[in-house]
Amino acid sequence: MKFARLGPLGAEAPVVITEDGVRSLAGLTTDLDAGFWEADGPARVAAALAAGELPLVENADDLRIGAPLARPGAIICIGMNYAAHAAESGAEPPSSPVIFFKAPNTLAGPNDAVTIPKGSTKTDWEVELGVVIGKRASYLDSPADSLDHVAGFVVANDLSERAFQIEQSGGQWSKGKIAAGFSPVGPWLITPDEVEHQKLSLRSFVNGEPRQDSSTADQIFDVATVIHHLSQYMVLDPGDLIMTGTPEGVALSGRFPYLRPGDVVEVEIDGLGRQRQEYVAFEAAR
Repeated sequence: MKFARLGPLGAEAPVVITEDGVRSLAGLTTDLDAGFWEADGPARVAAALAAGELPLVENADDLRIGAPLARPGAIICIGMNYAAHAAESGAEPPSSPVIFFKAPNTLAGPNDAVTIPKGSTKTDWEVELGVVIGKRASYLDSPADSLDHVAGFVVANDLSERAFQIEQSGGQWSKGKIAAGFSPVGPWLITPDEVEHQKLSLRSFVNGEPRQDSSTADQIFDVATVIHHLSQYMVLDPGDLIMTGTPEGVALSGRFPYLRPGDVVEVEIDGLGRQRQEYVAFEAAR
């Protein structure tokens, strides 16, 4: 199934996208949140669709597309999960997943404008496969148990400010990862039964020029391994988002310039959709 959230920022409404149109979930749930996944939301939606109970959304194409999940409790990211990206970052491929966190308020819609942070000189793009947790996961016995805890998959752009991340880090990456709007997600969420998540091509473009072009098959740690590993250190709750790492082709490589006001970034993953963001200059509040 394909889920999305449409409408103004802060007032997005949950929908399901079907072959015959976009249908409202207002009668089933207030949002695509933890409660929706905990209450077996997709099964209830399937039953409602079969019964013809979900009304079409008028003028759906004219509505803003929000992130296809409500504000998560946690955004967990995996660093250097593609060997070639580790190399362009000047690092050896990790022997264990590298983990960092982003603030929930970095979540943004897939086509929302992104403000380059105040003082930024090195804002960078990162196309990534995102995983939304659907069932609580803690101390899983093996990676074989992991996918039972997945609600679905999304396109994510793990934006970074490299000077903040590396030169001003103090030993952690988070300073370069947590600016407002630095986690565009969507346009939709696809349930696991409809996607071969370890065989997906993912690409990025800046001003129409190709930057990244790889496959999730090239991940050092696959999705099942990542979820199992995380569950040994933290509780993953329904609605949490995991960003699983980016392939080579980012500005940090030195091959491309960092983002400037007026630049347009597009990222896409086969079957999961495409994002487009314009980057704008920071303006102090008046």
